Amino acid sequence: HEVEKIYQQLDLSDDPELEKLVDENLKCRYRVQQLKMSIAKERAKPLDRMISVQAALSAHLQAAIRAAYPEAATVVKVQLTSSAKEEFGDYQCSNAMSLAKAVKLQPRQVAAAIVDKLEAGDLIEKTEIAGPGFINISLRRQPVIEELNRLLVHGVRPPPVDRKRRVIVDYSSPNIAKQMHVGHLRSTIIGDSVARLCRFLGHEVLALNHVGDWGTQFGMLIAHLKDRFPDYATKCPPIGDLQAFYKESKVRFDSDEQFKQRAYAAVVSLQRRDPDSTAAWKLICDASRKDFQRVYNRLGVENLVERGESFYQDLMTEVVDELKSGGHLVPDEGRLIMWPPGCDIPLTVVKSDGGFTYDTSDLAAIRQRLFAESADWLIYVVDIGQGVHFKGIFSAAEKAGWLNPAVARVDHVGFGVVLGEDRKKFKTRSGDTVRLTDLLNEGIERAGAKLAEKGRDKELTPQELKAAQEAVAYGCIKYADLSHNRNNDYVFSFDKMLDDRGNTAVYLLYAYTRISSIARTANLSPDQLLKLAKSPGITELQHPKEWKLAKQLLRFADVVDKLTQDLLLHSLCDFLYETACVFTEFYDACYCIEKNRDSGEVIRVNHWRILLCDATAKIMKAGLDILGIRTVGRM
Repeated sequence: HEVEKIYQQLDLSDDPELEKLVDENLKCRYRVQQLKMSIAKERAKPLDRMISVQAALSAHLQAAIRAAYPEAATVVKVQLTSSAKEEFGDYQCSNAMSLAKAVKLQPRQVAAAIVDKLEAGDLIEKTEIAGPGFINISLRRQPVIEELNRLLVHGVRPPPVDRKRRVIVDYSSPNIAKQMHVGHLRSTIIGDSVARLCRFLGHEVLALNHVGDWGTQFGMLIAHLKDRFPDYATKCPPIGDLQAFYKESKVRFDSDEQFKQRAYAAVVSLQRRDPDSTAAWKLICDASRKDFQRVYNRLGVENLVERGESFYQDLMTEVVDELKSGGHLVPDEGRLIMWPPGCDIPLTVVKSDGGFTYDTSDLAAIRQRLFAESADWLIYVVDIGQGVHFKGIFSAAEKAGWLNPAVARVDHVGFGVVLGEDRKKFKTRSGDTVRLTDLLNEGIERAGAKLAEKGRDKELTPQELKAAQEAVAYGCIKYADLSHNRNNDYVFSFDKMLDDRGNTAVYLLYAYTRISSIARTANLSPDQLLKLAKSPGITELQHPKEWKLAKQLLRFADVVDKLTQDLLLHSLCDFLYETACVFTEFYDACYCIEKNRDSGEVIRVNHWRILLCDATAKIMKAGLDILGIRTVGRM
């Protein structure tokens, strides 16, 4: 401040001689200070974010509760929900009932004290106390109108986040030399959606595929490859069916003692980075990688970086040395184990034969991701049965001083298993695991039959039909998974998935396509819609169904904000279904386009309501994009 004050007192522009009197160091310091201030100012600018109405109201209510009852407010979490009925306002707060016991007053008295301290701000039109002590809050229309206008002009934006993070999402993780099966379905679908969510929020995301590309099984695969295709180094062997190749090598390993010994020798040579064994290993990995990528392409999984167990092999020795020097490892029957705080089961870091384990590999991975990758949010999308394992890994990382919960966030995004309609683990009729490729093929076949049943094959071009078929097939598989609470098992049923009634992908895709077509029916191009959105006074929210739809659309920011906390994607699915239903109510009650009954010619268009249709389509598209579900122009 002193440097700035001195420099501003000197009018250097009018007196060249005076400039010579100013110390060069002083000028340099001033310029550095100005640069720092401009950087700080730029960083302090709020990003163009969508208002989370619930978060804003919660902040007002939290402040009011603290002001009214400072002694009790420290443990109070704001209980705020959307009102179920119009007569209860737009939002309803129920904190008075739980606070009443703590402050020993009647709930209505507590509610009155909270309302007395509540600042209306820009959002709140009025409040009233109802029933035993509910606080009903009605919103002002103007901020809702302004937010809708921003949505129409600038598109759908994410809600505010505390800071931009470096996020690593670990998901899918198939095993090399084995085909992807239904067991990989949930991790792939949920993980891709979580990564999309984080990108939408503006975070820097690295999606990692922790494939199983290391271990003793590669010894038998390499030995079998060398026996079957001795010229593999110069001529690419035809091992497209890796599943059959794996089974062949396993049969030989179990029945042929000499082959088993050569397989063990191949493992040792691979661990020593022998060029021939490494070349064979890479060839097997490449064949698997191509197979995996075909599945990912069909599911629309993008930006997934393969980083398998082999990547962490050299890092595991460093991990063991560091844990030893920190006094974290204790001997146990020849092993070296680590007891993570709060866990009943230790981690086996070094086996009795000196080898490493999955525990060692995952410790090396979390350490590398926190330090080398500078990640401050780690997300592991792995089945719920691994919950105890990851609790131990996270606790051990914290004990070792790698993970600071105040700086970095870690989440195990667990999920249940996929069940068949008999409510047993989903398998083929012969009892085999269902291959993912076969599942997707059946989805395509059934989606094609569904579209033909609706006569779409006669209305759509071949290209449009193919796009619709793939959108329905892959979309219904994804949505059936994501629309269930991921912590629970779910029943896989193509019949239910492909139903065009109720909370299904088919219904939402039809709804989105229909809503998107309304502006085209009104002969309004995207440029014309944008021009209308920028017109002053275009926005109206007079009809109750217009108001209901507008509030519903603004809930998108609330839903995404909640997703950020719990990563439970079914709440986004529920929101999209509710939005489609609320839109139907609006469209039935409010004319958007008036046509001549005889000629079908458009004679009148309500431009504001067309914009409300456009806003709905934008919100639905953003939600479906987060879920990884492709939309189509015609269906």
